Amino acid sequence: MKKSSVVIAGGGSTFTPGIVLMLLDHLERFPIRQIKFYDNDAKRQEIIAKSCEILLRERAPEIAFSYTTDPEQAFTDVDFVMAHIRVGKYAMREQDEKIPMRYNVLGQETCGPGGIAYGMRSIGAIIEMIDFMEKYSPNAWMLNYSNPAAIVAEATRRLRPKSKIINICDMPVGIEERMAAILGLKSRKEMQVMYYGLNHFGWWSDIRDSAGRDLMPRIKEHVAKYGYVVNPKAHQETEPSWNDTYAKAKDVYAVDPDTLPNTYLKYYLFPDYVVKHTDPNHTRANEVMEHREKNVFAIAREIIEKGTAKECKFEADAHATYIVDLADAIATNTKARMLLIVENGGAIENFDPTAMVEIPCIVGSNGYEKVCIGRIPQFQKGLMEQQVSVEKLVVEAWISGSYQKLWQALTLSKTVPSASVAKQILDDLIVANRAYWPELK
Repeated sequence: MKKSSVVIAGGGSTFTPGIVLMLLDHLERFPIRQIKFYDNDAKRQEIIAKSCEILLRERAPEIAFSYTTDPEQAFTDVDFVMAHIRVGKYAMREQDEKIPMRYNVLGQETCGPGGIAYGMRSIGAIIEMIDFMEKYSPNAWMLNYSNPAAIVAEATRRLRPKSKIINICDMPVGIEERMAAILGLKSRKEMQVMYYGLNHFGWWSDIRDSAGRDLMPRIKEHVAKYGYVVNPKAHQETEPSWNDTYAKAKDVYAVDPDTLPNTYLKYYLFPDYVVKHTDPNHTRANEVMEHREKNVFAIAREIIEKGTAKECKFEADAHATYIVDLADAIATNTKARMLLIVENGGAIENFDPTAMVEIPCIVGSNGYEKVCIGRIPQFQKGLMEQQVSVEKLVVEAWISGSYQKLWQALTLSKTVPSASVAKQILDDLIVANRAYWPELK
């Protein structure tokens, strides 16, 4: 079996060690000859990379390892680029979350004004990496799960339509794992799903087991009472903000009990609730910086200090399995059925053919084939048309440097109450993002 060479773009990310562990866990089905890290922040990357170097030396010494800030070194001789970059890091995420809150508008990483700001920072970096990949390894595939995936996917469709890039998101995977736990199944892979929508903006319309039995009624019964909280008797299953999101799915589900919703829909359907339950001075970015950031870097430094990863506390991230499944499907032509973010092209019959939609696809060595969804209900169609217009306007604003288009995008977002509020938020975001956005006129 051919061994692959992988570059992880975003080598300094706190999620990178989890991806490395997941790759090591699946070497029998996705063998690797080389892992490289690439990041534009050498200092940050070095800490994560040195700890992973020790980990790899102890667990898989046959895999070549290197890390670099040089694009030519990083992107030469690779089969897969696994991209999960965060332009502006958590300092800018904090701005994305706190600036809208000044105007009683929710601040969130990928939804509403925060997601728009983050998208405007991400587009240029992703396009640059596609160009590096095509220059130095023209046969490679980019598996991109950099947020905000919807805006990034629309930008790649517009600016690099022929590129070998597949945009994915792990959020539906995480929810499906919860569904499987609710049903008492070992894994989400025991379920076959129909799902449609945009990234962080979708619905499950059908879920069956391998024998074709309908699993929706049992999941719906649980969600109607408890949302996606698997064990309601347990005081806390996860971090408080996530626990609230999983519980709130109960109210999101009530709006359309024919389908099961992605949790992110709470930001669009209940923005007032989100604002009321958010501390404007201490947002999710602060939680992550105080916990995940500190913990992962502390573990990395401890490994470097001790010179061994024998009792390593790094954890394999759930989303990393999805990346391995996708790489494996392409490398070994498994024809796996996976949710991808792809150009609609008629898969959803009564929706914009140029929209980047999240739907099931069959993945093999030639890429993917879309599963036909057919017609979708008016409620979902209406919401999706509004949101896809926001995403398209953001990309248009980035390409043309248009203040007007970005103001329109913010005004059209379901999370923003008026054009005047949209303008105030935009003006503040422009100041905060001077170092990252193209100049708007």
